[in-house]
Amino acid sequence: MNRRKRRVAVITGTRAEYGLLASPMRAIAEHSKLDLQLVVCGMHLLRKFGYTIADVIRDGWRIDARVRMQSGSDGPATQAEGLAAGVAGIARFLERAGTDIVLILGDRIEAFAGAVAGFTTGRIVAHIHGGDVAPGHLDDGLRHSITKLAHIHLAATKDAARRILRMGERSEHVHVVGAPGLDRLFELAAASGRRAARSNRALVVQHPCGRSPARERRTMSAILRSVRSAGLDVVVLYPNSDRGHTGIIEAIESVPRWRASGSLRVVRSLPRDDYLLLLITARVLVGNSSSGIIEAGAAGVPVVNVGRRQQGRLRNGPHVVDCDETCDAIRRALGRALRLGPRIVRRSAYGRGGSGRRIAAILADTPLSDALCCKQITY
Repeated sequence: MNRRKRRVAVITGTRAEYGLLASPMRAIAEHSKLDLQLVVCGMHLLRKFGYTIADVIRDGWRIDARVRMQSGSDGPATQAEGLAAGVAGIARFLERAGTDIVLILGDRIEAFAGAVAGFTTGRIVAHIHGGDVAPGHLDDGLRHSITKLAHIHLAATKDAARRILRMGERSEHVHVVGAPGLDRLFELAAASGRRAARSNRALVVQHPCGRSPARERRTMSAILRSVRSAGLDVVVLYPNSDRGHTGIIEAIESVPRWRASGSLRVVRSLPRDDYLLLLITARVLVGNSSSGIIEAGAAGVPVVNVGRRQQGRLRNGPHVVDCDETCDAIRRALGRALRLGPRIVRRSAYGRGGSGRRIAAILADTPLSDALCCKQITY
């Protein structure tokens, strides 16, 4: 008698994590033992941030549920209210759809909502990128909380896996799979050639750190002044929806004359392939995005990492120049990064691709037993 496929619900709430989940989603959809369910929530449904559910639809995915969480406002209670809405909406879907496994990635409230909904409704929770370190605003607290809810741990690095084990998780449920965001990057880099021509472009990706909009605006303004003084063409992406995002948006929108000159391009969101191609050919990335540590490192692109948001995240070599948030500090760091130039990457701490296939195989083959479902700390 044929057993039915395992139903795997993938939770995506932002353009960034959707791009990272693309290869696991493809691998799940193609696996003979798995049935993909897709829950789209969070920032994807906000026109303020590009209404990126349109990207999901354009890519041809069947969307099984849409769960509205954030309103797009920047108030102190917005995140908590969005989290509550996400837990309730995702849980209702999991019950209705008979989901077996909930797959989440990272440390945002959309991932945490999926973990809580999955755990409390009796599903297996599988977590990608657990064990990383990066304080952000809520990042470390949410990421490590998800680890304690998750049953299957899909760590990007050996360093992260060791950290998960030190949190009391069972070794047979901790797997080093690499960073799935690199799967597509390596494909595109191979197609375009490892020595693809570099532009004179700075790619700016700066996210809020949970501070006041005024504080976030000052930092973003310092970044924009610094890249402009370096004579670089600039592509700026809108931030995520975390608290303080309105300050970053105000700084971006306050430079109309520069934008009119054609040397500054502002985009609310980019399809994943477009973003990766911009990154591969960029002269430098400036901001506090994790893609500056993981994807840029694998692409050999110099990075100016501004502030503390990525403090502690495992580096991939000397391509990252860390700096404070002042204009002078950013300018000095930018000068150092530009002198570094692009480099050929021979090894990456985050793997060499194939992460999506490894994740799908683990989800298909792990016994869904009582020993997996009943979590117990190992010490």
